[in-house]
Amino acid sequence: MNEIHRSKTDDELTEEEFIELVLAEQQKALAEEQEERQQGKKPKKLKPIVKWIVWSMAFVLFLNTFALIFQIYSIPAIEFLKVSARLSAQEDIQTYKKAVVEISTGSSKGTGFAISPDGLIVTNAHVIEDAQKLLVIFPEEGLMEAELLQSFPDVDLALLQVSGDELPSLPLAEDPNYGNNEHVYFIGNPLAFTGIANEGTLLESTDLKDWQEPVMMMEAPVYRGNSGSPVINADGEVIGIVFATIEKDPYGRVGLFVPVEVLQRKLK
Repeated sequence: MNEIHRSKTDDELTEEEFIELVLAEQQKALAEEQEERQQGKKPKKLKPIVKWIVWSMAFVLFLNTFALIFQIYSIPAIEFLKVSARLSAQEDIQTYKKAVVEISTGSSKGTGFAISPDGLIVTNAHVIEDAQKLLVIFPEEGLMEAELLQSFPDVDLALLQVSGDELPSLPLAEDPNYGNNEHVYFIGNPLAFTGIANEGTLLESTDLKDWQEPVMMMEAPVYRGNSGSPVINADGEVIGIVFATIEKDPYGRVGLFVPVEVLQRKLK
């Protein structure tokens, strides 16, 4: 079984957390030096080990920042921005995007989408786990507080509820056809961007370790932040929910999504 890669990584120090840590240490050192000067003391010279730590942190910060910039503005990332701009000129894609939301937990962000006008939201369970708060941002309706209704970690799905009337929503496919090489769309908030529309082609289903339900693979540029993105067929119906990527022979790196039938069973 190949390892799956979900978009949320709780065990990694985020770029913002690392920068805050460095800045906090810098401010602390400056405050101590200023206090010593006011007391007429000669500032202490940094010990070699302290100097090494400071320079190491600065160097790692530089590398992390460079890596983030490279990730965001790499050729594949620029390409999906071009694709999104092209797709977003289509009237149907513009309509789909209105129902796709950004989900903020206080420590991370992900994607979700509304499936009813009264604000029932679908996302991944791993997007909202350990959430400090739950906020949902609609492209046009704006920021709303959300309540967690149910979480289904066994199939990486979760249901949220926001208060609203006549909110934009996406229909769920009743009897989807997962045809090989079928063209699909998916919309989400990858990397540092929001509301990115992209496209892909369906492959085949696959079984994952510790999962009782098979999942679908698609050849598509799925990135961190796409978790919870709706996979939409040519009829404008949701046929799945993106949750991870995987390296799978003979395809290479592919996107994984939970088939919509799994969600429909959970809704009953």
